[in-house]
Amino acid sequence: MTNILKKYNILLIITGSIACYKSMDLIRLLKKNNYNITCILTKSAQKFITPLLCSSLTNNNSYTDLFNADDEVKMGHIKLSRENDLIVVAPASANFIAKLANGYADDLASNCILASNKKIIIAPAMNERMWLSKQNQNNLIKIINSNIKIIQPETDILACNEFGIGKMADPETIYNKINQIFENKNKLKDRNIIITGGSTYEPIDPVRFIGNHSSGKQAIKIAEILDEMGANLTFIACNIKHPINIDEKKIIRCNNCQEVMNSVKKNLKNCDVFIGCAAISDFKVKNYSNIKIKKDNQEFNLQLTSNPDIIKYVGNCKNRPKIVIGFAAESNNIKQNAQKKLIEKNLDFIIANDIDYGNIFDNDKSKSMIISRKSSTELKLMTKKNLAQLITEKILISIKNIT
Repeated sequence: MTNILKKYNILLIITGSIACYKSMDLIRLLKKNNYNITCILTKSAQKFITPLLCSSLTNNNSYTDLFNADDEVKMGHIKLSRENDLIVVAPASANFIAKLANGYADDLASNCILASNKKIIIAPAMNERMWLSKQNQNNLIKIINSNIKIIQPETDILACNEFGIGKMADPETIYNKINQIFENKNKLKDRNIIITGGSTYEPIDPVRFIGNHSSGKQAIKIAEILDEMGANLTFIACNIKHPINIDEKKIIRCNNCQEVMNSVKKNLKNCDVFIGCAAISDFKVKNYSNIKIKKDNQEFNLQLTSNPDIIKYVGNCKNRPKIVIGFAAESNNIKQNAQKKLIEKNLDFIIANDIDYGNIFDNDKSKSMIISRKSSTELKLMTKKNLAQLITEKILISIKNIT
């Protein structure tokens, strides 16, 4: 764990869930590491824990009522939303998520959220069926587009004795996320960064396409950290199905290579860093059919032609960004193939991934190498989140070296 030297103020909102008891462990972690915590408990939360317990642990008053005369004389909900550096909702129930998504403000907690000008993160906790319900998923999309960060729930035995996703993230996971937010704050402010992610689908006919298995998970992890660092981010997302926890206004959705190339060219001016993480198809179909190809013949000749080489274009263009980063997914001769790509595309560094017989795709872990002109670092098997942190740290060092 990292100790934060500066004392930050955190407003912890606790909503109605049996996971409330975990919030007490989170308070202890935060207090131990020099954070100042103030709690708001919803009415449902008070069915599980008491304001007295929270006050005893935080050494601060705990708040429960929007219509408290003493507090609201001083506009308490405005004051609470302004005096704190970060708002954390843990646990966040399905009901409270629905309030946040739709702008309801019928209690102190929801009023503070609506009146806030600070960063907000939530740690949901609920039954799997509730979590996966269409209504809840739609609410989560609204929340992400409101720039509220979500710490994904875990898959485990739930309080209802069912197995599935919905368990609130471990207090240490939430604590580490809070630390990361303050450590990353404004490190890339005013830096223009483009990242591509996912896989392109090159159409054969209106039904079929040529594609690959890239899920975009690595690009998502990198983009979320860059966003936390305050970068002016453009995420060109290719057929990504996983949630992207950044404002949708920063995302350009693409399907095929040409759409990606058009978006890159349109946004490349004044770009400081370009990260080509998407798995762009090397080929497209030359003889595309406007109508579905029928299975009348036993054989069909598919003619392919080369797609534009986007990363090579960026690495060699007139308005080349200061830093250009590429990715290489390889099955053999990983280092040699990546070094060749580094030189041919004129990259500053490249992340070479061992595809591990296809197991890397849609996985949360990968085994990689970071290769530059002067050095190479072989990394052990690690989470894509940790690799994303290493990549962003390397970006920070590179920016310092050229400014």
